[in-house]
Amino acid sequence: MDVFYNEKGIGDVLIIPIKEGNRQTFKQQAYGDVVKITDSRDGSLLGYNIFNASRYFNLPGEGKMMLTEEMLRPIKDLFTENQLEDVLDFDLSPKFVVGYVESIEPHENADKLKVCQVDTADEQLQIVCGAPNVDRGQKVVVAKVGATMPGGMKIKDAELRGVPSSGMICSAKELGLPDAPKEKGILVLSDEYEVGAPFEV
Repeated sequence: MDVFYNEKGIGDVLIIPIKEGNRQTFKQQAYGDVVKITDSRDGSLLGYNIFNASRYFNLPGEGKMMLTEEMLRPIKDLFTENQLEDVLDFDLSPKFVVGYVESIEPHENADKLKVCQVDTADEQLQIVCGAPNVDRGQKVVVAKVGATMPGGMKIKDAELRGVPSSGMICSAKELGLPDAPKEKGILVLSDEYEVGAPFEV
């Protein structure tokens, strides 16, 4: 799960997004320095903003960062101090991991799409991919469901032309890597990468 901190851009605020919502229907409630954001239409939780964040956390840097157990503990303490009783049961597993393409089949309804079975060590994912260079036996970067891409897109379970797809096999450009090639195609990793290992974006 990703959180965001940009002191120069928006101030000393740690942003914890949970779910996308409509800004027109945001409802905010403050608990000390913690602001809980919900959707006024159905009460669903959209996220939290923690103000004066540097007072409570030793943040490792700026921008997008992965929420860790070390960060979550003081967040839970802060919620308790401010009588906010929400249960913080977040998925802290890495969302960008090294995958291994075990098999590829043509998509039954689209000539340019392929249906890939990808091993990520802890699970087998079916991912529909349109990259011209994807092939069986490759090690690749997989953005799992719940990942937020550098461009802001959130990865969700989907159906592409009627075929279920869970996750995305990423290109260097999609990952925001420097010197990404202009040609279309996924990033193919060398054999030294370990299947299931986190990939730092």
